[in-house]
Amino acid sequence: MNSFAFNRATDISGALDAVHGNRAAKFLGGGTNLVDLMKEGVEHPERLVDINRLPLAAIEEKDGALRIGSLARNSDVASHPLVLERYPLLSQALLSGASPQLRNMATVGGNLMQRTRCYYFCDVGMPCNKRRPGSGCGALNGFNRIHAILGASDHCVAVHPSDMCVALAALDAMVEVQGQGETRQIPIAEFHRLPGDVPEQDTNLAPEELITAVVLPRSASAAHSHYLKVRDRASYAFALVSVAVALEMEGKEVRKARLALGGVAHKPWRVEAAEALLVNKAPDAQAFAIVADAILTGAKPLRYNHFKVEMARHAIIRALQLAVDGKAAQ
Repeated sequence: MNSFAFNRATDISGALDAVHGNRAAKFLGGGTNLVDLMKEGVEHPERLVDINRLPLAAIEEKDGALRIGSLARNSDVASHPLVLERYPLLSQALLSGASPQLRNMATVGGNLMQRTRCYYFCDVGMPCNKRRPGSGCGALNGFNRIHAILGASDHCVAVHPSDMCVALAALDAMVEVQGQGETRQIPIAEFHRLPGDVPEQDTNLAPEELITAVVLPRSASAAHSHYLKVRDRASYAFALVSVAVALEMEGKEVRKARLALGGVAHKPWRVEAAEALLVNKAPDAQAFAIVADAILTGAKPLRYNHFKVEMARHAIIRALQLAVDGKAAQ
């Protein structure tokens, strides 16, 4: 690990001032991803700004929405009464990710900024355009079992590792960020980026901006939502494929459908045109299969992950059925 300067911020303005003009400075919250990558020689910040003492951990209702501070711990969010009552999908996703010990340390903001767990990204002896632009993508023709089948490019085939972000995508969350002198909100669908030809840019967060909260709009999907995660083992493994479903039902018909996939792309994957195929329809196996095929249109599996296409198709159909039935995640 390289040497670095360390600051402990006591207010937001001080945190922003500490990174101002230094593109090699990073904020430190939970540290469950950043510190690991520093130890492995993947990340080399010149300055760490500890933000854990900032007043950004509150979870509160505001104008009918739920505002979750960026320093709220994942375990606290998963067990919060308002989350369980109104957004159980988020709780399900958080509880399916990592171990209890990590959830007790990890923060909402840190989860949003989580970097890929691609073998080639984490191994400094291998080529990786995300880690070292222009060096090539080792996974493209390497062992790519866990990699993307949607939205990838010749420069990067890594996938986004978060469970929480997949649920946030299905809940139409907004990410509140603050820079020098201004606050703005970024729709979760626009927060993370596809790799294109600049895979080193994970998000559309501007330099020197600090995530302050995630805002969940009012939702009527609590009774018909489900997070399904398919992984190699039930304990502490990243998703091969995951599906977050949030349905608003009226009687036996779907009035609004939101569905996001994880483990298949560089960001949580949504296809709104596919979701629209369920609206004002009676949900059944045939309708679910049509939606699954529409979401997976254009999938381009790699040498070792062809299985993900069929796995994702079955996972979508299963998650939709469980959401319609109102089944809680297992």
